[in-house]
Amino acid sequence: MQYLRINDILSKEPLQQAIEVRGWLRTRRDAKDFSFLELNDGSCLANLQILASADLANYKDIVANLHTGCSLRVSGQLQDSPAKGQRIELLAQKIEIYGWADPEIYPLQKKRHSYEFLRTIAHLRPRTNSLGAIARIRSSLSFAVHQFFHDHGFALVHTPIITTIDCEGAGEMFKVVAPAEGMQHKAALKRDADFFGKPANLTVSGQLQAEVYAMALGKVYTFGPTFRAENSNTSRHVAEFWRIEPEMAFCNLAEDMDLAESFLKYLVSHVLENNKEDLHLFVKFIDKNLYSKLAKLVENPFYRISYTEAVEILQKSKKNFDYPVDWGTDLQAEHERYLCEDIFDRPLFVTDYPKDIKPFYMRVNDDNTTVAAMDLLLPGIGEIIGGSQREERYDILEARMLEMKLNLDEYRWYLDLRSFGTVPHSGFGLGFERFLQFVTAMKNIREVIPFPRTPGSALY
Repeated sequence: MQYLRINDILSKEPLQQAIEVRGWLRTRRDAKDFSFLELNDGSCLANLQILASADLANYKDIVANLHTGCSLRVSGQLQDSPAKGQRIELLAQKIEIYGWADPEIYPLQKKRHSYEFLRTIAHLRPRTNSLGAIARIRSSLSFAVHQFFHDHGFALVHTPIITTIDCEGAGEMFKVVAPAEGMQHKAALKRDADFFGKPANLTVSGQLQAEVYAMALGKVYTFGPTFRAENSNTSRHVAEFWRIEPEMAFCNLAEDMDLAESFLKYLVSHVLENNKEDLHLFVKFIDKNLYSKLAKLVENPFYRISYTEAVEILQKSKKNFDYPVDWGTDLQAEHERYLCEDIFDRPLFVTDYPKDIKPFYMRVNDDNTTVAAMDLLLPGIGEIIGGSQREERYDILEARMLEMKLNLDEYRWYLDLRSFGTVPHSGFGLGFERFLQFVTAMKNIREVIPFPRTPGSALY
């Protein structure tokens, strides 16, 4: 007897064939001589209806006592369903139980639960419709990320999770501290430098190491976890998140933006084509305009303006912002969303930011005041991508590092890239969870990552 997943059954509909399914019970409804069981195996949003006759040998002992959450193995024959709501159903010939779920304590019952409550049971929340759909969309888009870069000739580079350098210069990094046991021979070293001989942290970005491989392979990308030790509890921040970072040799800022635009359009097109059923759940319950929002991103070019133009637009607006707008200060989320939602009504690149508010590695423009940076702003989200053309000129990069009081000895290898065959190069970083928020219209970033890490909360 062939074991099939429910998504394969619904797509192929092998009627009148003997098949086997395995999954978790969602509901049981009893009639006079039979029960209807709704089984879900996680392969898709839909359940498979199972008709369990009272003639089954274990009907009274097993089937009649099943509750939501029980895990089952069911074999039978697939047939047309005469009832409304489903095309097919499985006529059970044998039902076996893998594991019971006590209805008195199983927390996922028929009622709708708040997302806040579901976060307290992150080990069970993937069994809900919404979190299961997010998990499948996340998996599908992860595959699409690799497919896009593979198709465009990029090589995947696994950059370090533990690093001894600070890419952003913000200082908001988690320290890596080795246990004291076995370290007595290095007792003279500082406590947090024992293992590596110098202080180490969890990475905030793989960009600098990716640049090393871009200078050898031409086009590379990273896709991995990154960490920020910010004491922030907003709906847009988590302490651990996944980041996609391409780096390209022989690439300027305009080409960098071209790639970012193509990348986002590819990902959105992929989810529209391959995750229709799961996406429809969010259209139905979260944002009825989600389809049109995603289609609009794919079908229209992104706007591009400079930071200076953005500031002028914001200052001339009659909008009362919580944060004042002045040239030389960073744009806040409210400014970003106003620009891409109220003014341009589509994704927007903002370029050429003041150098004093950007990291040391961004290329200084000819005005010596701004850098060749770009942020991509999305309606409903704000900034989703940050990137730049990297500074390829040794003397200017060194001056910037000294200006920002960086230890040149620690970054000597990075400067070496400018000594030995330097080239114009660019890259960007995309926060995967924020993009998932955009695609699913979820309001809180904690819902689009399997196990959210936030200040005061790391349950698993």
